Amino acid sequence: MFISDAYAQAAGAAAAADPMQGIIGSFLPLILMGAVFYFLLLRPQMQQRKRHQEMLKALKKNDVIITQGGLIGKVRSVQEDEVRVELAPNVEVRVVRAAVAEVKSRTDPAPANDTKPASAS
Repeated sequence: MFISDAYAQAAGAAAAADPMQGIIGSFLPLILMGAVFYFLLLRPQMQQRKRHQEMLKALKKNDVIITQGGLIGKVRSVQEDEVRVELAPNVEVRVVRAAVAEVKSRTDPAPANDTKPASAS
């Protein structure tokens, strides 16, 4: 009977002697949740926003784009904050540059080997 009481008193005295361990133990889950939140949510979103800004800066004439509204067209001119897009022959609209969701095809020249059909020997 006296032995179990002695153990209980010794365990309580050891925990009371190191209060810093209890503080670190209570904040550690919050710190870990913050790190997980940053690496799974915030950082990928910041990287995606950066890629989108770079894509908008690289817009040029004759790029085929898709707007956030779902319109597909060819860029006719690029100004500072807007883009003129040809949707159909003789149908041109002005689109705010930030409303461009995706560049479907660029105007880079194709390599010479891509245009030649494969020859059967």
